[in-house]
Amino acid sequence: MERSLDTRVSQAVDAWLRWLPKWEPATHRGRRSPCARCYRSPLLRAAGIHDDTPHGVQHGLSTRLKTIIDQRVSEYTEQNLPLLKAELDAQAARNTARSYRPREHLEPEFEGLPLDPEPDPGAPFLFTIAGFEEEAARETPPPPPLSEEAKQALRREVALADEHANLIGREVCAILAHHRDRIRAAVSEFVEPQIDALLAELTSSLDAPFDPRDSS
Repeated sequence: MERSLDTRVSQAVDAWLRWLPKWEPATHRGRRSPCARCYRSPLLRAAGIHDDTPHGVQHGLSTRLKTIIDQRVSEYTEQNLPLLKAELDAQAARNTARSYRPREHLEPEFEGLPLDPEPDPGAPFLFTIAGFEEEAARETPPPPPLSEEAKQALRREVALADEHANLIGREVCAILAHHRDRIRAAVSEFVEPQIDALLAELTSSLDAPFDPRDSS
């Protein structure tokens, strides 16, 4: 039996709440560009997640919610949009044929993130995971060209899929309102104390930049 949208959202929030106690502040350099999945996300706003919440916390929830929307759009596409479904199936077959697919089977907390860290200025990487992925993509034969009529028909179906995604997104936002209190409570319990501790440590190091034991 197909799960309702309400059930899917509840299960996604439950999974995120089980993961949240494991979250720890990142010790590496921060992102230089905002995450397209999380930046000003209406889903996160509906969930009561503020923009100043650490990105790792945001990403774990937004990815789970986006997966629900993607699944619903995929179901709609399979039932109503044959041209788009054929195009997506062909793309999936090409992806499967690639010799290197580093984006597959990632945990929700890492889906959609850059494959490589930001390079240090003046110190480029000798090789990158993204570079290997691009090489594997170039090995895959390109798709056959579409006629202009087929392109127009495909654009119409893509627009319909986008409309359906927006509809499901609004429904998910409405459902998230019922989970906002427990989401906020979990952030207050597991995230904010760690941030406060980091700020206290930073303040202490700024007030005493030198270790007293180093003085003689």
